[in-house]
This record gives sequence, C-alpha cells and structure tokens, in this order.
Amino acid sequence: MPVDSQPIGRRERNKRDKLERIIAAARDLFDTYGVDAVTTQQIADQADIGTGTLFLYARSKSELLLMVQNSGYVAALEEGKAAAANTAEIFGAVMAIIRPVVECNRTHVENGRTYLRELVFGDPEETHHRDALTLTIKTEEAVAAVLRRDRRIKAGDAATLAQIVSAIMFISMAVTINATHTVDEIVEEIAGRVRVLLPS
Repeated sequence: MPVDSQPIGRRERNKRDKLERIIAAARDLFDTYGVDAVTTQQIADQADIGTGTLFLYARSKSELLLMVQNSGYVAALEEGKAAAANTAEIFGAVMAIIRPVVECNRTHVENGRTYLRELVFGDPEETHHRDALTLTIKTEEAVAAVLRRDRRIKAGDAATLAQIVSAIMFISMAVTINATHTVDEIVEEIAGRVRVLLPS
C-alpha cells in the first residue's frame, strides 16, 4: 500500500485536532479583541489545552498570529488564482489575485498590519514565519504566471514585475496612513499603481 493512502494514526489525528482548535481559538480571539489584547492563556483555555501544549505548536503570540493569518492567506491565494484563471484580461487577472489577499489581511486591520510587520522583521528560521514568506513567493509566482500570458513581457521581466506588484500590495496594506481605508480603497490604490506598470 502506498504511503499516501495509509490511514492517519490516532496520534496524528489528535495533533491535527489540537492544531485546528488552536487556530480556531486564536482566530476568534484575535478577530474579536485584536492580537495585542489577547493572551496565550486565553487562547489555550478556548482551545481546551494547556499552555505547555500550546507552546508545542507556537512559541509565542506572534507565531500564533502568523499561523492564523497564514491559514487565511492560503485560502485567499487559492481563491485569487481561481478567479485569475477565469479572467482573460491581464490587468483584471492580476487584480483578481490581489483582492482576496487584501480582504484576508483587512479582516482585522491591526492584526493584518502586525502580520505584515512580523513578515518583514520576524525570524525567517521560525516555521510559521517561513510559511508566510513562502506564501509571499507563491503570490508573486501566481502574478508572474498571469503576466507571462502577455507575449510582450519576457519571462524574467514577469518575475520582476510580480515582485514590484507584491511590494506595492504590501506597502498599501501596511502604511499607517491607510489604516482606516476600506478594502475597496486599498484595492483601488494598488490598481492605480499596478496599471502604470503593465503594457497598455
């Protein structure tokens, strides 16, 4: 029997169940109160585990935020890629990738901005931070794949343009002046800058 088709053991199921409970508890508390107002003890209590067990999955509240935001980011990126695949026009397809990521980041503005700060300044050797960086790279790859549909854009240029698009997106979400802006306002700002980059 191939390894992939073997049933998951009880121990592995228990680990997954605890991880799901931790993510659900942290997401609920962070969305309700904001990451700064929540303690790891509250998360452990809501997940119905001990704090020692919690720290086996994440060593700090920052790591918990990364874990929570990463899980939302994965879904947002998949949604964006699916929408881009069904959008023929290049600019529209790029924005189809960007919009769900912005929506995910703006679910709770301060949590989203804290996530971006952790992404930039956190420990790249830490698992959840590394996962966040990987998601950023996957977003750039998705944008580059769309840009390569345009025969006027060379493959190497598509990758560079995708990195610039990513930088525009993250700056627009992170800057303090945009803290009170809506998703539509953030997306419109990004769109105005991305439109300038693309061949007309």
